[in-house]
Amino acid sequence: MMRCCAAGLALVLSSGIATADKEIDEGAIDPGNDYHSYANVDQFRVTHMELDLRVWIINGSTSKSLDGFVALEVKRLDPYATELILDTKGLMISEVSQKATDVLGATSKDQSTWVSRPFHMGKSDPILGSPLVIELPASKKTTELIKIDYETTEDASGLVWLDAKKILGLTKPFLYTRSDGIGARSWIPLQDTPLVRMTYAVRLHTPPEMKALMSGEADAKIKGRGEYLFEMSKPTPAWSIALVVGDLKYKETGPRSGVYADKSLIKAAAKSFADTESMLQADEKMFGAYRWSRYDVVVMPPNYPTIGASDPRLAFVSPTVVAEDDSATAALAREIAHSWAGDLVSNAAWRDLWLNEGIAAYMESRTITAMYGAERAATEQVAGLKALRAELALLKPKDQLLAVDLRGRDPGQGFTTVPYEKGRLFMNFLDAKFGREHFDAFLRGYFDHFAFKSVSTEQFIQYLRETLLDRYPGIVTLAEVDQWVNGPGIPAYAVLPVSNMLQPVDQARAAFLAGKLQAKQFGADWLSEQWIYFFDNLDGPLSAAQFAALDQAHDFSKSNDGAIERSWLSQVIAAGYRPAYPRLEEFLSSVGEVKLIMPLYVQLMKTDSGATLAKRLYTKARPAYHPDAVAAIDTVVELPTESSE
Repeated sequence: MMRCCAAGLALVLSSGIATADKEIDEGAIDPGNDYHSYANVDQFRVTHMELDLRVWIINGSTSKSLDGFVALEVKRLDPYATELILDTKGLMISEVSQKATDVLGATSKDQSTWVSRPFHMGKSDPILGSPLVIELPASKKTTELIKIDYETTEDASGLVWLDAKKILGLTKPFLYTRSDGIGARSWIPLQDTPLVRMTYAVRLHTPPEMKALMSGEADAKIKGRGEYLFEMSKPTPAWSIALVVGDLKYKETGPRSGVYADKSLIKAAAKSFADTESMLQADEKMFGAYRWSRYDVVVMPPNYPTIGASDPRLAFVSPTVVAEDDSATAALAREIAHSWAGDLVSNAAWRDLWLNEGIAAYMESRTITAMYGAERAATEQVAGLKALRAELALLKPKDQLLAVDLRGRDPGQGFTTVPYEKGRLFMNFLDAKFGREHFDAFLRGYFDHFAFKSVSTEQFIQYLRETLLDRYPGIVTLAEVDQWVNGPGIPAYAVLPVSNMLQPVDQARAAFLAGKLQAKQFGADWLSEQWIYFFDNLDGPLSAAQFAALDQAHDFSKSNDGAIERSWLSQVIAAGYRPAYPRLEEFLSSVGEVKLIMPLYVQLMKTDSGATLAKRLYTKARPAYHPDAVAAIDTVVELPTESSE
């Protein structure tokens, strides 16, 4: 699952992360090796997975565990290999068995002909977890069928359990997965590496009042009410396996799209994502066929830590983008783009994340341009460039590369703005140099050539060379490509975005601050990005009268646009504008998106009075925040030991 707006959090989330206890080659990176997996993929490769799991909810609250079994269809590449090694993290394995027949059928009631196999857990690593080593006899068979009975543990990093008593707006327990990076191994024992793609089927047992959704096609013959069957017939990597269980309502948004949300949000959510089908059609026209049949969106609970995440057929989005304005547009465009860049063609290892994020960011801009105009897209790109420059100033040169070396580190540290925004700039550069017609043909060819495969940076460059650089010589050199991919910073010859929509904002701001323009005379038709630009580029604090005038004219204290609220409340804190503090407290207690709340805590901690308020608000809100938010904010707001337990 690609965390589209995790960008910029890697610096704070990396604090205190231990180095992986795995032999690291300090020399050249082997593109065919995933340094974040124990799996011996050169000897065995999982091609199909079948899961049968039960979600335990007792007396209205979760027991925070799944139990059942996984059956793996494994292609044997080495007839002499006697160990199958899988990735796990914190799982309780009760039994491993091998099937004597050649038919899997694990999600059916066929449990016969399974023979127990010896297994053991290897040394545990704080980042990578533990290898599950299964002993197998040498064999000339081409396929091995392995079943593992297991149970997840309460601290599984890939499972997020929400208690309705702690999360504002929830009336029933809620479960969702975060398999991206290396989270899948904490709830499924498997080859948790992007190098391996597999098909899968899942039988899920839930309480009858809960609805289950997955990144696979639901069996229409099974109507739910406690049992669900999902199937993914196209090979996907482990990080794209997504599951959500909750009290969700559904509304159709198009012939192949719909939205799931809490009943209080479903009407607004359907309106926010009404352009889903139009975006799919726009992307198909530019980049080729959409190959996942449906595209559904799930609006997540308030404490969801990122703006969105996309998996085949299913996207998770933050409720902060469900607004009366158009704030959902860019988020939806980015997630849909991942149906091509990330889902159809995936990163081979986590150093190749930019192939998912940079191309998707470029595609997002193209979609916005096609549907809403070039100026709208340029305004969003200018904001992205500003964020990139701010983070580059903090990152070490080695972490400013597109193909960043993450050996020995949590792959989450690669989710900076670099793969997103620098990747988009690289795509813009190629587009500008070769021209739209040639570059579109390149991207369509790339998606066709590598469809349902995982690609390394080196494979991308080779394909780029064959189809563009060599075919149209003298336009872009390999040295320039290498500087983009393996060099720090932004190349001097980058094609930078410019927006004409920001100049009127500068003029209105100057006139308002000089008392020559009233608050009600501007901004009524501004986009989110324009208001964010207005607040983020103030030279000094506003006066109380100016705050009051803006709030009266534009209802900022009642806005449900999270990004605008973050910018507005930043100014509220800077000026100490007390009338807006109730909204600040409400915002920090009801929003969990880290990029929105983290800057507010940072700003509060700059003064003694602000620090006192931050500690009080954080003590109250912390139990409901996602672990990612807690890990970030704990580095800034130091609470007494008993409060942070």
